[in-house]
Amino acid sequence: AMDPHQRVLLEVGYLALENAGLAPSVLRGSRTGVFVGMCFDDYAQRSVRSGDATRIDAHSGWGNTRSMAAGRVAYAFGFQGPTMQLDTACSSSLLAVHLACQSLRSGEATLALAGGVDFMLSPEPTIALSKLKALAADGRCKAFDARGDGYSRGEGCGIVVLKRATEALADGDPILALIRGSAINHDGGSNGLMAPNGQAQEAVIREALERAQVTPQQVQYVEVHGTGT
Repeated sequence: AMDPHQRVLLEVGYLALENAGLAPSVLRGSRTGVFVGMCFDDYAQRSVRSGDATRIDAHSGWGNTRSMAAGRVAYAFGFQGPTMQLDTACSSSLLAVHLACQSLRSGEATLALAGGVDFMLSPEPTIALSKLKALAADGRCKAFDARGDGYSRGEGCGIVVLKRATEALADGDPILALIRGSAINHDGGSNGLMAPNGQAQEAVIREALERAQVTPQQVQYVEVHGTGT
């Protein structure tokens, strides 16, 4: 059976292209890339928990593995650009957008679908996060609040269609936003594997601003990732 993550990626991918005024059939055989952020193997765990090996069939492998999520989209629409599934936990979909932009800038892809998907289909991840004390006891995320005691999990899928600005303007495509710059790094050594490193976070923000050729004073709106932990 197909993992619902893959099915919803197909649906939302189609909707994203439709909203961009692009027909998937016209893009078949093009260098369109697919970059997908996806974290857990919830659906595959259902078969494991059942203990019934007869539920595993010839389609269970590629129907459930995360590595096939982006490939499923590329296969269904006939895209021949770079295709990959990424897992960096909460930042997975943003990393997908970053790598999609890099691919477009290098000419590796002419168009890109980038985003992420996550559904809660098995209890194991929630149990693990609860034991880590990462989840709020009342189920409410109180980011940047002194009362913050954890976050609350959510579900959803989001995909953006990306294209080089010069080509989008020339083709008369509807443009919702312009990505001026992005950057990635890692905390490296810090107080712990899960502990944030303020200096590293500052460095990656400054690098993104530098690439975008924007000063901190010019920023008018900031959307942040604050889990409340």
